[in-house]
Amino acid sequence: MSTQSPFFVHNNVPIAQLALKHRLPSLSGEPGAAKDGALLFYGPNVFEGCSRAGKYIDRILKGAKPADLPVEQPTKIDFVINLKTAKALGLTISPSLLGRADEVIQ
Repeated sequence: MSTQSPFFVHNNVPIAQLALKHRLPSLSGEPGAAKDGALLFYGPNVFEGCSRAGKYIDRILKGAKPADLPVEQPTKIDFVINLKTAKALGLTISPSLLGRADEVIQ
Protein backbone atom coordinates (compact mmCIF):
# COMPACT_ATOMS: atom_id res chain seq x y z
CA MET A 1 0.00 0.00 0.00
CA SER A 2 1.36 3.39 -0.93
CA THR A 3 1.71 5.89 1.90
CA GLN A 4 -0.10 8.37 -0.34
CA SER A 5 -3.52 6.81 0.00
CA PRO A 6 -6.72 7.73 1.85
CA PHE A 7 -5.82 5.34 4.67
CA PHE A 8 -2.69 7.31 5.53
CA VAL A 9 -4.26 10.72 4.90
CA HIS A 10 -6.97 10.03 7.46
CA ASN A 11 -4.71 8.24 9.95
CA ASN A 12 -1.53 10.36 10.03
CA VAL A 13 -1.99 11.32 13.68
CA PRO A 14 -2.80 7.83 15.07
CA ILE A 15 0.06 6.30 13.06
CA ALA A 16 2.53 8.91 14.32
CA GLN A 17 1.29 8.47 17.92
CA LEU A 18 1.57 4.68 17.69
CA ALA A 19 5.10 4.91 16.28
CA LEU A 20 6.09 7.31 19.04
CA LYS A 21 4.49 5.10 21.73
CA HIS A 22 6.67 2.21 20.54
CA ARG A 23 9.69 4.51 20.12
CA LEU A 24 9.87 3.96 16.37
CA PRO A 25 11.02 6.75 14.06
CA SER A 26 8.50 7.24 11.28
CA LEU A 27 8.98 8.48 7.72
CA SER A 28 6.09 9.21 5.40
CA GLY A 29 5.45 10.30 1.85
CA GLU A 30 2.19 11.89 2.99
CA PRO A 31 2.62 15.70 2.97
CA GLY A 32 1.09 16.45 6.39
CA ALA A 33 2.73 13.57 8.24
CA ALA A 34 5.59 15.48 9.89
CA LYS A 35 3.21 18.20 11.06
CA ASP A 36 1.01 15.43 12.47
CA GLY A 37 3.89 13.94 14.48
CA ALA A 38 5.92 11.72 12.14
CA LEU A 39 9.68 12.22 12.40
CA LEU A 40 10.19 12.89 8.69
CA PHE A 41 8.34 13.67 5.49
CA TYR A 42 10.10 13.16 2.16
CA GLY A 43 8.12 13.39 -1.04
CA PRO A 44 6.96 15.43 -4.00
CA ASN A 45 5.80 18.99 -3.49
CA VAL A 46 1.99 18.83 -3.75
CA PHE A 47 1.56 22.42 -4.94
CA GLU A 48 4.04 21.95 -7.77
CA GLY A 49 2.23 18.76 -8.81
CA CYS A 50 -1.12 20.56 -8.91
CA SER A 51 0.38 23.38 -10.94
CA ARG A 52 1.84 20.93 -13.44
CA ALA A 53 -1.48 19.09 -13.66
CA GLY A 54 -3.18 22.40 -14.45
CA LYS A 55 -0.74 22.97 -17.30
CA TYR A 56 -1.55 19.51 -18.69
CA ILE A 57 -5.28 20.26 -18.49
CA ASP A 58 -4.71 23.56 -20.28
CA ARG A 59 -2.89 21.79 -23.11
CA ILE A 60 -5.64 19.17 -23.41
CA LEU A 61 -8.37 21.81 -23.47
CA LYS A 62 -6.46 23.56 -26.26
CA GLY A 63 -6.59 20.38 -28.34
CA ALA A 64 -3.52 18.33 -27.40
CA LYS A 65 -4.06 14.60 -27.31
CA PRO A 66 -3.30 13.18 -23.85
CA ALA A 67 -1.42 10.27 -25.43
CA ASP A 68 0.96 12.76 -27.07
CA LEU A 69 1.89 14.52 -23.83
CA PRO A 70 5.10 13.44 -22.12
CA VAL A 71 5.08 11.63 -18.80
CA GLU A 72 6.68 13.85 -16.17
CA GLN A 73 8.15 13.21 -12.77
CA PRO A 74 8.16 15.59 -9.82
CA THR A 75 10.97 18.11 -9.98
CA LYS A 76 10.64 19.47 -6.42
CA ILE A 77 10.97 17.06 -3.51
CA ASP A 78 10.25 18.36 0.00
CA PHE A 79 12.05 17.21 3.14
CA VAL A 80 10.52 18.06 6.54
CA ILE A 81 11.96 17.15 9.96
CA ASN A 82 9.93 17.21 13.17
CA LEU A 83 12.38 18.07 15.97
CA LYS A 84 9.71 17.67 18.66
CA THR A 85 9.31 14.02 17.62
CA ALA A 86 13.09 13.56 17.39
CA LYS A 87 13.46 14.86 20.95
CA ALA A 88 10.67 12.56 22.21
CA LEU A 89 12.53 9.62 20.63
CA GLY A 90 15.85 10.71 22.12
CA LEU A 91 17.34 11.36 18.68
CA THR A 92 19.80 14.06 17.76
CA ILE A 93 19.51 15.32 14.20
CA SER A 94 22.82 16.46 12.75
CA PRO A 95 23.18 20.10 11.72
CA SER A 96 24.05 19.04 8.17
CA LEU A 97 20.75 17.12 7.88
CA LEU A 98 18.82 20.03 9.39
CA GLY A 99 20.47 22.30 6.84
CA ARG A 100 19.12 20.18 3.98
CA ALA A 101 15.54 20.22 5.24
CA ASP A 102 12.98 22.43 3.48
CA GLU A 103 11.19 22.83 6.81
CA VAL A 104 12.07 22.06 10.41
CA ILE A 105 9.18 21.75 12.87
CA GLN A 106 10.16 22.89 16.35
